[in-house]
Amino acid sequence: MEGHSQSQSPENTRISDRWVRGKTNLSERLSAFFRLPGPIALARIGFKLRYLYYISPLFSSQLIRRPTTSLVFAPSDPWLGNTTRGRNILAGQIELAGQIIHNPAPLWNPLGAEQEFIKELHCFGWLRDLRAVAGDQARRSARQMVNLWIEDNSNWRPLSWEPSMTGARLYNWLGHYEFFGSSADIEVRQKLLESISHQARYLFRCLPAGLTGVELIRAIKGLLYAGACLPNRELWLERALRLLARELPGQVLPDGGHIQRSPHIHLEVLRHLIDIRATLHASGREVPGYIITAIESMSPVLRLFLHGDGGLCLFNDSNEDHGWQIDMVLQRAEGRKQPLMSAPQSGFQRIQSGRILLIADAGAPPPPGLDLSAHAGTLSFEMSIGRERLISNCGVQRHHPQWRWAPRATAAHSTATLGETNSAYLTPSNGLARRPQNVTCRRDERSGEVSLDMSHDGYLEKFCLVHYRQITVLAKGEGIVGIDSFSPPSSKIQADKVNFAIRFHLHPDVQASLINGADAILLRLQKGGGWQITCHGAHLALEPSIYLGKAGDIRRSQQVIMSGITTSNETKVEWNLVRVTNKKTDDEPDQSNLWDL
Repeated sequence: MEGHSQSQSPENTRISDRWVRGKTNLSERLSAFFRLPGPIALARIGFKLRYLYYISPLFSSQLIRRPTTSLVFAPSDPWLGNTTRGRNILAGQIELAGQIIHNPAPLWNPLGAEQEFIKELHCFGWLRDLRAVAGDQARRSARQMVNLWIEDNSNWRPLSWEPSMTGARLYNWLGHYEFFGSSADIEVRQKLLESISHQARYLFRCLPAGLTGVELIRAIKGLLYAGACLPNRELWLERALRLLARELPGQVLPDGGHIQRSPHIHLEVLRHLIDIRATLHASGREVPGYIITAIESMSPVLRLFLHGDGGLCLFNDSNEDHGWQIDMVLQRAEGRKQPLMSAPQSGFQRIQSGRILLIADAGAPPPPGLDLSAHAGTLSFEMSIGRERLISNCGVQRHHPQWRWAPRATAAHSTATLGETNSAYLTPSNGLARRPQNVTCRRDERSGEVSLDMSHDGYLEKFCLVHYRQITVLAKGEGIVGIDSFSPPSSKIQADKVNFAIRFHLHPDVQASLINGADAILLRLQKGGGWQITCHGAHLALEPSIYLGKAGDIRRSQQVIMSGITTSNETKVEWNLVRVTNKKTDDEPDQSNLWDL
């Protein structure tokens, strides 16, 4: 894998931060719990209190009802699987959540398996990979794996019956029923349909179970599929639709963005809603208007998140993802073809001028309970030229233990840090313990130029400073100019001096070199020509970085750093990034040693 280097550490790439923790203690978990809105906290307490009931014989006996012998409708899963992964599964090699395990044993809780591997294993999304292989062997293997799960997990367990995982398992089983279930003998089909019925009845009783965001959408989707597919289960379908009707107005913001503020999660939720719409329509049921409205409003925001190469921007736990998958989602959404340029409620801005595309995170982090994917990247931006990425955030490797948490730090984003700390206090499993309370953005368009005036107070409590950022994209795509400043909230207040660093992380395909006696940095793209960065009010440097934008791919890159020390009043750094001609600068160094980091 080109540029693959797992030996890199957060320290030597300058994106680690002492606020990023590998584990949380009891006080942090309790603090995170008390930050939750009251209804969510009470729902989670209630779900936990029912554990004793779920493991009792009474619960199992109440799940048993008259047997289900057939489906009234079998939905079709339209998404493409990975043939290579499917063939590997047939050979006993399972790759999930970035981890590969050969002949896992015990099957549903393999030795050495990470938690995310086990979750994906129990969700059965990998049935799509077996279906991509096709043939009797793949079909029999899928049937056997499902049958083994039913035998080994017939009784409730906290992990395998977790509601969002149960929902995912149901819609994956039902969506692939024609692939592996319809051709099974009657005894196997009976066993499968009974298990589906038991799991759906459990969801009917326990939801919303304290779930929020995309996890609740997964659980609701599973219940809805069961209600639409099994005979005489209209109550399940009605319950799922009521939950959706309650959730969607809060999860899909007025501008169409998802409340968790993650392009990756936004894509997933839109995909689930498209599947729900298709299932309702194919089963002969009317699609509620709130589902249609949500799909139509989310599609332009998904386009807002796309760079010129067709991949996602790297905010809040997002990777580029597969462009073909994004295209499929947009085609099936059948929504507006043009991207939204300003999403004020979601807190994202998109500017296009000539071949320049800039996407900025100009919003506050999501609220408690919905912030597990949140990064401390407020006021960061990404920039591409045509189909080539130039400035980026570092991205994340969600399933890599070393590169899961450090990239959440402010220093892993193209924004400013103060005192080498984060603009939000990060915890690995409990969201944000501290966050900017006031984030502002004003967009101004005039004479072909577009400006963003933004600010956040994430450093106010610690350093008594507010970060202001102004970015102007010049007309005809000639470049961008910016001002980053740090000021006390009042002229009567004098702040302590603190180190600052403004970072622009470069895509690994960008060649960068100091020129003009280290007063400027020349950036070269393979197709987008040359670009030059200069600044006033800070020291300009070029240092190593890391790019985690593609899942499973860890690449070395570089970062531009403008650093200095704040004053007691206002500190201002002016910078610009402008297009230059291809004429070679006299003191431009030889590019052959550029990657000898």
